[in-house]
Amino acid sequence: MSDHAGEDGFEYDLVTIGAGSGGVRASRLAASKYGRKVAVIELPFGFVSDDSTGGAGGTCVIRGCVPKKLLVYASEFADGFRAAQGFGWGAASPPVDIKQLIARKGKEIQRLNGVYTSILKNAGVEQIEGRGVVLDPHTVEVRAADGSVRRLRTANILVATGGRAVKIPVEGKEHAITSDEALVLDEYPDTSIAVIGGGYIAVEFAGIFKGLGADVHLMYRAPLPLRAFDDECRSAVAENLELRGIHVHSECNPTSIEKEGEGRYVLHYRDGSGQEHTLRCGKVMMATGRRANTRGIGLEDAGVELAPKSQAIVVDEFSRTSVPSIWAIGDVTDRVALTPVALMEGRALVETLFGGRDVAPDYANIASAVFAQPPLATVGLSEKEAQEKLSGEVDVYVSKFRPMKNTLSGAEEKTFMKMLVHVESDKVCGRVPHGGTRCRRDHAGPGHRTQVRRH
Repeated sequence: MSDHAGEDGFEYDLVTIGAGSGGVRASRLAASKYGRKVAVIELPFGFVSDDSTGGAGGTCVIRGCVPKKLLVYASEFADGFRAAQGFGWGAASPPVDIKQLIARKGKEIQRLNGVYTSILKNAGVEQIEGRGVVLDPHTVEVRAADGSVRRLRTANILVATGGRAVKIPVEGKEHAITSDEALVLDEYPDTSIAVIGGGYIAVEFAGIFKGLGADVHLMYRAPLPLRAFDDECRSAVAENLELRGIHVHSECNPTSIEKEGEGRYVLHYRDGSGQEHTLRCGKVMMATGRRANTRGIGLEDAGVELAPKSQAIVVDEFSRTSVPSIWAIGDVTDRVALTPVALMEGRALVETLFGGRDVAPDYANIASAVFAQPPLATVGLSEKEAQEKLSGEVDVYVSKFRPMKNTLSGAEEKTFMKMLVHVESDKVCGRVPHGGTRCRRDHAGPGHRTQVRRH
């Protein structure tokens, strides 16, 4: 356990750079549970992040999970209007007011930003607005927007600055938007929207744009989307994307983006055989990954090791960096980039620092969800991972069917469910449901059979 502030000449027990999910959790617990003197440094609030804009709540609350899910909810109403006709309701297709939607979403995000500020205040955490820069293992400099500078001496420094969307290095990339800008886009083009990428964010925004009335092209370089997921599940997602009317361009690589005029772009790309193609569209979005937000905050000068390729902070099992008094959690460490994981890491770190025992985060069986339409969830091992990691046989149960609701609504999307059982222990070791909000076996309808195979 570290000494209290005031001992060894330190003003604080912990100074946290970044008030996202992980940083807020760690700071709040250190102050409220263990009575430590804690300060959190965060940039001024803004919807689109840059070197001078951030806000309490971080990526998840301001420009990630929360606003994205609100837009998913909005986009799902189109399906409801169409499906209702199959159940006897009169035809209805009311227009959507994108400007009103984005404005109301913005007010909710600002409210949540205030909630996070209140959480820190009520826990006794000092909040300092500005850019935090590590000067040495025990000193953080805060550079405020008005030019003023303040230095904090602390026993421990926690870096929880998260990540930031990145674009692929093609000619004309400046013409593309990222998820930050997509979440504040209050007017959709009359022509197509091209989404580049095959991960969570690309698949989710393709569904959002389509549900809100846009013509959508989704382009990715792999044969299937969602690289880290089970292969059969990936195939089901790809099939449902096309059944929803999204134009899927698999095994394609963008080569350049050309601006023809205001709101008019030409996306040049190469298919799997090497043939060149063009796609004219009104907006191009790159959902091509995120990078740890480590630039310009003094880490390298302070001796903190960064991963050569990702520039993420290298940490040990207890979130300690190469400098013993500097710690890091969340997306900035490039471990598992999920909000609940950052919360877990923050809680474990506080126990290690102030609870008198070393606690390592547990990364086993982390559940995750993709808010595709229909949505997807997974927990445990994929079929390939189960074969590689488990000894003995594995039973694989697979169901793919048109859910009962779709028989009247006319929707063509399929529900896909998969479960893996380790034969020797009779334990479920992996599960993947992909379907509507009521993704249950009893909605398969009569006559459906579940396939079983053993490896």
